[in-house]
Amino acid sequence: MSTAFTLRAAEPRDLDDLVRLISALADYEKLTHLLEVTPEKLHPQLFGERPVAEALVAELHDGREDRRVVGFALFFTNFSTFLCKPGLYLEDLFVLPAQRGLGIGKALLQRLGALAVERGCGRFEWSVLDWNEPAIRFYQAMGASVLPDWRICRLTGAALERYAPPR
Repeated sequence: MSTAFTLRAAEPRDLDDLVRLISALADYEKLTHLLEVTPEKLHPQLFGERPVAEALVAELHDGREDRRVVGFALFFTNFSTFLCKPGLYLEDLFVLPAQRGLGIGKALLQRLGALAVERGCGRFEWSVLDWNEPAIRFYQAMGASVLPDWRICRLTGAALERYAPPR
C-alpha cells in the first residue's frame, strides 16, 4: 500500500503539531537553546487579529482515517524595494526524517511557489544553514540559487533592546 499525503493551510487545531515539528527542527539544527515557541505564543502569530505569518501542514495518511501531521512550512510576506513587489519568505520548512523521500518537502515548496505567483510576488526566498549540504543540494536541484555573497544580519534579545533608542 502506498503512502499518501495531503497539504493544507494550518488551522488552530494544528498548533500542538506545529510546536512539535518546530521543536524537532530546532533539535535537528542544534538550536533548542533558542526555542521559546508554545501553542499559546504561536496562536496569535498565525490566527490572531493581525497574523504575521501563515503555515501549511503536510498530513500523512495510508487509507485509514488516522492522519498525522508530518511536515510544515511557515512563511510570511516581505517586500522588495527594487522590484516594487511583495515577496514570499519561507521561514521554516521541515519534514520528519522518517517521512523524507516521499516528496513532501518538494510539494510544500511547489505549493509555496504557486502561491507566490498567485499573489504577484517578485520573489520566493528562504535561508539555509551553510552546513546543511543535503538541503542545499535539494534546493539547487529544484532550480534555486544559493546566494554566496549575502549574509543574514540579526539583532535579537538583549542586543535588540540595547540598540532600540529609549522612548
